[in-house]
Amino acid sequence: MSIMDRLEGVISRHAELSALMATGDLDANQYADYSKEYAELSPVVERAQEMKAVRGELAGLEEIIADADTDADMKQLVEAERDEIRDRLPEIEEALRLLLLPKDAADEKSAILEIRAGTGGDEAALFAGDLMRMYQRYAELHGWRTEFLDMSETELGGVKDVALSIAGRGVFARLKFESGVHRVQRVPTTESGGRIHTSAATVAVLPEAEEVDIQIDTGDLRVDTYRASGAGGQHVNKTDSAIRITHMPTGIVVQCQDEKSQHKNRAKAMKVLRARLYDHERQTLDAERAADRKTQVGSGDRSERIRTYNFPQGRVTDHRINLTLHKLDRILGGDELDEVIDVLIAEDQAARLAEIQ
Repeated sequence: MSIMDRLEGVISRHAELSALMATGDLDANQYADYSKEYAELSPVVERAQEMKAVRGELAGLEEIIADADTDADMKQLVEAERDEIRDRLPEIEEALRLLLLPKDAADEKSAILEIRAGTGGDEAALFAGDLMRMYQRYAELHGWRTEFLDMSETELGGVKDVALSIAGRGVFARLKFESGVHRVQRVPTTESGGRIHTSAATVAVLPEAEEVDIQIDTGDLRVDTYRASGAGGQHVNKTDSAIRITHMPTGIVVQCQDEKSQHKNRAKAMKVLRARLYDHERQTLDAERAADRKTQVGSGDRSERIRTYNFPQGRVTDHRINLTLHKLDRILGGDELDEVIDVLIAEDQAARLAEIQ
């Protein structure tokens, strides 16, 4: 479907919704659903009306310029105005095309962020901790709420694995391109010879699913309890408060030992399980489309190496978009991460626009 076909469909549906809501024959739920859809389509219609008005204005100015009775001074003024509008029109058209891109239903959702230390031993775990703090700081700067769902630490203060809930509007849209293998090159604090080591950590960003998004049959679950281990509070190793849940049909396993209460650990584990099952369904549905996404940003494969943080050179390189920035401290500190994410989003939008034009 072309951009113009999509635009005509949106304008037609917007008018239809307006007429339906004006009848007064809708129940509360219908009215709420139609109002939500109407509000989502309104920015597209407003931008389309703006484009139509600007094009009409441009045509009117061209007529004045072409009119033999227009004197030279007036023609010069009108030509200047026409040129200004001509320069503005592509920007309006581009904004409209972006509004018409198919929306990812999960984009407005909160997200669950999982980080696991990969190759590199203690240094990989320390790097995983650095990434965790980067995303915590980034969430704080955007006014999002973070909550630990589960974390396993090392004796040196590193992180073997961690699951964070990041709540806020549009979290998944901003963070979804962070999934993949992040690599660090630096001299570890445990390295006496000053040699640069390469370590890695894997990041997975999952849209947070509500119960209405994903139905879980309790008969498909195996729930095991065990004693929490590792760094923690007084409850560690004293009660069977830790929870491990296995979803038998898919083999997905989640666990949580962060809380003293078994009930709270179960609730957190179910939150992660819903997100993983929702993501599993999305991945399955997107499989055919993903095979044709070679032009888009990354493959979505979490084994894909996406970014390198090189400490000796103070640079961060995102390999999917060939972007290198020499501001490692600011990016790893969360303050300048948007500079990378903005380019990733723009690249993805450009690739998707190319597919439907």
